[in-house]
Amino acid sequence: LCAFSSLQLVSLLLIGIAAWGIGFGLISSFRVVGVVIAVGVFLFFIALVGLIGAVKHHQVLLFFYMIILLLVFIVQFSVSCACLALNKDQQSELLEVGWNNTKSARTDIERNLNCCGFRAFHPNETCAADCFRTHQCKPCAPIIEEYSGMVLRFVGGIGLFFSFTEILGVWLTYRYRNQKDPRANPSAFL
Repeated sequence: LCAFSSLQLVSLLLIGIAAWGIGFGLISSFRVVGVVIAVGVFLFFIALVGLIGAVKHHQVLLFFYMIILLLVFIVQFSVSCACLALNKDQQSELLEVGWNNTKSARTDIERNLNCCGFRAFHPNETCAADCFRTHQCKPCAPIIEEYSGMVLRFVGGIGLFFSFTEILGVWLTYRYRNQKDPRANPSAFL
């Protein structure tokens, strides 16, 4: 049940953080929030399948849960390691690509961090920051890079922690999947 509760916790955290970001106006991209909520609902559904399989001693549901949890572990472990392994130059390149490819995120960042432009601001561009009116805006790159390093370490560490609880869940599911149901006929093997 440890893996069920950790998977449910991760799914509820994803849904809650996405709702918090929309509620406080930090994120205006409904695609990003939609994807985060969809992943949270998917993980919650998978945790529910595992819980039902464990309570009912249903081998097929437990096998399905074990395989999906193993795939989730592989993806989450890989992403966590990638978050922790990025150096400053790679973070900077990744941020610049994201900056150039998303207009809505750029607007949100400029508004929330009170900065204009990535490395430099051109006067013919528009900016959503309050400092744009006084023309004393700082570039966003140094501010974002400061936050991104901290966020990547935090997300990588949390992801790594939960990935190990998921591999524990895979092992426990594999170990106890073929056990007898104590309420069943003692001569029947489920």
